[in-house]
Amino acid sequence: MNSTAVRTGSPAGTLALTALAPIVWGSTYFVTTEFLPPDRPLFTALLRALPAGLILIALSRSLPRGAWIGRAAVLGLLNIGAFFPLLFLAAYRLPGGVAGVLGAVAPMFALGFAALVLSEKLTGRKLLAALIGVAGVALVVLQGTAQLDTVGVIAGLAGAASMALGTILTKRWGRPDGVGPLAMTGWQLTAGGLIIAPFALLIEGAPPALDGRAVGGYLYLGIIGTAVAYWFWVRGISKVPATSVAFLGLLSPVSAAVIGWVALGQALTPLQVLGMAIALAGTLLGQLAARAPRPVPVPPMAGILVKA
Repeated sequence: MNSTAVRTGSPAGTLALTALAPIVWGSTYFVTTEFLPPDRPLFTALLRALPAGLILIALSRSLPRGAWIGRAAVLGLLNIGAFFPLLFLAAYRLPGGVAGVLGAVAPMFALGFAALVLSEKLTGRKLLAALIGVAGVALVVLQGTAQLDTVGVIAGLAGAASMALGTILTKRWGRPDGVGPLAMTGWQLTAGGLIIAPFALLIEGAPPALDGRAVGGYLYLGIIGTAVAYWFWVRGISKVPATSVAFLGLLSPVSAAVIGWVALGQALTPLQVLGMAIALAGTLLGQLAARAPRPVPVPPMAGILVKA
């Protein structure tokens, strides 16, 4: 085994690779506003999910069977089919900062779902980490003049809850024997895309005309922002605690702010820089809080003495 495999196979290496997913997702807002046609959230969600899912299924040469047909449909609905439209609905109806803060609530939902589904202990340290993360993200993206829209707020919270529950169920169900994260990602993206497709056609009608910039934007979102990023995400869920993965989602709005600063020339205030540091601190604390304590090994003789 080479050194790279050792690094990526270690817990720290796995977390680093998984963290690339939300960092890449932070570029979604920039790509959507600068490259894609406006006011087509369902069409955009469809092109993000379905082509990428079909490509991954073709590469993995694996289809769900038995109980996994239903499970793949549920995970596809939660992680893709419901999450993508709710995400874009919130983005269109709310200022980006408000939508970002609502998305940052996902670790709180994940903590609750993990307690119910995985019987993970809900500790004060985990809650504190989640609150610190939300506070940091709020400083980064929330503007004092932001206006709230009821439908947008509900969509943002529902999207965060949907993704959190999908993450927890992905951990709960694991994977069938012999099936890797590439196939699992393909199943979910395809199922989610098939769920979105009829709504996109019924609500938004025929696809819009696409120029070269739009085609490039969709290719980036489909390949890098979806196929690759979700593969990293699903892989990470299988190797580390689900709540630990959920806390990495705090990196997405921070990434979006940095991209806006670099690519769009948006100024970063000292308060935003402070917010980034706080959000990163919440992410780090979330990793430490989610790490399960290792059982203390009992020497064989000790066991004999206890039984005696």
